[in-house]
Amino acid sequence: MKERETLASRLGFILLSAGCAIGLGNVWRFPYITGQYGGAVFVLIYLICLVLIGLPVMVMEFSIGRASGKNIADALKILEPKGTKWHLYGPVAIAGNYLLMMFYTTITGWLLYYFISALSGKFSSFDSENAAAFFSAMQARPILQTAFMAAAVIICFLICMGGLQKGVERASKIMMLGLFAIMLILVLNSVMLPGAEEGLRFYLVPDIDRAREAGWSEIIFAAMSQAFFTLSIGMGGMEIFGSYIGKEQSLTGEAVRIVTLDTSVAIMAGLIIFPACFSYGVNPDSGPGLLFVTLPNVFAKMNGGRIWGALFFLFMAFAAATTLIAVFENIIAYWMDSHGWSRRKASLVNMALIIILSLPCILGYNLLASFHPLGEGTQILDLEDFLISSTIMPLGSLLFVLFCAHKHGWGWERFKAEADQGKGVRFPSWLRIHVRWVLPILIGAIFIKGYWDIFSAL
Repeated sequence: MKERETLASRLGFILLSAGCAIGLGNVWRFPYITGQYGGAVFVLIYLICLVLIGLPVMVMEFSIGRASGKNIADALKILEPKGTKWHLYGPVAIAGNYLLMMFYTTITGWLLYYFISALSGKFSSFDSENAAAFFSAMQARPILQTAFMAAAVIICFLICMGGLQKGVERASKIMMLGLFAIMLILVLNSVMLPGAEEGLRFYLVPDIDRAREAGWSEIIFAAMSQAFFTLSIGMGGMEIFGSYIGKEQSLTGEAVRIVTLDTSVAIMAGLIIFPACFSYGVNPDSGPGLLFVTLPNVFAKMNGGRIWGALFFLFMAFAAATTLIAVFENIIAYWMDSHGWSRRKASLVNMALIIILSLPCILGYNLLASFHPLGEGTQILDLEDFLISSTIMPLGSLLFVLFCAHKHGWGWERFKAEADQGKGVRFPSWLRIHVRWVLPILIGAIFIKGYWDIFSAL
């Protein structure tokens, strides 16, 4: 039997796991909600939630992966007590990876298109109306979107086809290091713009009045949700990389490093966006509009905006592509481990499948634009995102917590022994009560709030 592949280096594991976590939510969601919910007030609450919610679940995913040496579908079978049914979640987690790719690939295609458009100077004469019209025109063209989506899928699957070390690990190192280099350049440019101080003040200075106006309960739930979803936990994305590493380092220490990288990107994104928006008098909108309408308008006003715009969308494409590569690797590993497929076969079959599965999201903005699955104004992308962010991720994370903390699952002692193996930070023993009783309640609250927000608005 062919020996299972492993990562070549600790740095590769850290950057690959961070690449899975770092994505679009770091750039367009975190800066906006930070500004909306009181600047540094929100950041402080977010960091607390990150430590109490996101970090423990990440350590659990890594531990399940390393202890089993398999993908999530097989890992639960190997580790669960005899006669239990924890493994039934395995296929659901794998399905979640496909569902995530059904819309994430489309947005990655948009970023590639915007990178080329910025580089060619298409944004140079934009105002807010031109930027909005350009975005709408792109969404109205299904063939154009499909071409760029397919390009993103093919490039990332070809990287995965090159093997775990020579393809996935090497590309992730290059992209992640390139991402941080570009971000540093963009941050230095933004903070030196005239009037940047106002944007920095809005973003980083605690504003109790703004926080009080937003509502403390809303701020806490927003911080909990962001801390939870930013790390891509709950679907086995982190578990698979845990299965590829050795036992030389403790998993809590590695998780802390990855969370630090993820948070650094989110904070740096705000340092790019807010000074630039305030410097040019542009309102920093939320959601897709921030990336695809607001920022092209900013770059149009900026000296050297053609270069800065191209660099920004190249950085965004890197952030999205590292997530694609990580999730594709999880999918490929499932077919290799569970069905005995070769890496080449798993890559080619899933390349074609994901291109086809991504079409409904694209068509939701043109041929299927009359379909509003979650109420007036929503698209197919919103439904797919809701099923991932508000259903599979929280339920999967809840399952991992119960599996690792309770005797009817893998159990606290086995989990902690695996997490603590190797040099580095140990998983705190005093967190046992928090993990066993408090964390499930917090995750359940996030799940209920996600459904409440959607269906109370219908």
